[in-house]
Amino acid sequence: MSSTSAVQTSDAALEPSLASLRVNDRDRYLACLLAPEAARPALAALYAFHAEIARVRDVVREPLPGEIRLQWWRDVLDDPSGGKASGHPIAKALLETIATYRLPVSVLQDMIDARIFDLYDDPMEGRHALEGYAGETASALIQLAGLVLDPQAAAGAADAAGHAGVAQTVAGLLLLAPIHRSRGQVFFPLDLLAATGLDREGFLQGEDKAALGRAVDAMIGLGREHLAKARQAARGLAPSLRPAFVPVALAQPVFDRAAHVGAQLFEQPITPPQWRRQWRMWRAARSGRW
Repeated sequence: MSSTSAVQTSDAALEPSLASLRVNDRDRYLACLLAPEAARPALAALYAFHAEIARVRDVVREPLPGEIRLQWWRDVLDDPSGGKASGHPIAKALLETIATYRLPVSVLQDMIDARIFDLYDDPMEGRHALEGYAGETASALIQLAGLVLDPQAAAGAADAAGHAGVAQTVAGLLLLAPIHRSRGQVFFPLDLLAATGLDREGFLQGEDKAALGRAVDAMIGLGREHLAKARQAARGLAPSLRPAFVPVALAQPVFDRAAHVGAQLFEQPITPPQWRRQWRMWRAARSGRW
């Protein structure tokens, strides 16, 4: 496939990817629109793929159908000829993006494998397990976006992407905490819970509000720690890579709102208003400050 035909095909597939993001990941949809026009098809394909595998638990009732869905995406990656992707515009756009930008397929495969955890109710064993999960999902997505935007500069942004992805993941888990707990999922690391006086059962029962508040504070602290490290590592980041980090701008307000409500996090939504999220992302795209 020539580079010209790849771009043309990717442009044609842009709308299906954006349409998926509008429904499944509104913030990364906006991040695509804030990126340079030439990079939008590839970023939309990556983000739409990520949204598809991230929402598997939301659309299945049992782990087995979820594993089958994830296996389908593995099969897509294993067949670069595109046969498995036939009739699926997001999968087709993903394969074209991989080929055009020479993206490492193993990173995408690891991203799929990490999502198996979402299908079951096993607790997150510890902080290092959570950081590894974030590294293979959110951090990897930032790094892949960087390879699309500026492959040479991306090589020097791995540390910033790693910490930013953990901060982003912790913020997302705080936002989704009520849903996860209602399902019996425990993304709060067990070693963190133990340090605040909780175990898996106590966390799910939610009767000890003081301990729950301490657990929320500990998660916020973990997120803030990685956000600070990401900002430090991103000093001197090439402006060409800013679009890859734009969604990270939403972590800080989530930490702030979670700190304000404490244990009530599990009872009331803390998602910042849409206009405020859009403003923060726009500012990050323009200034590089997130």
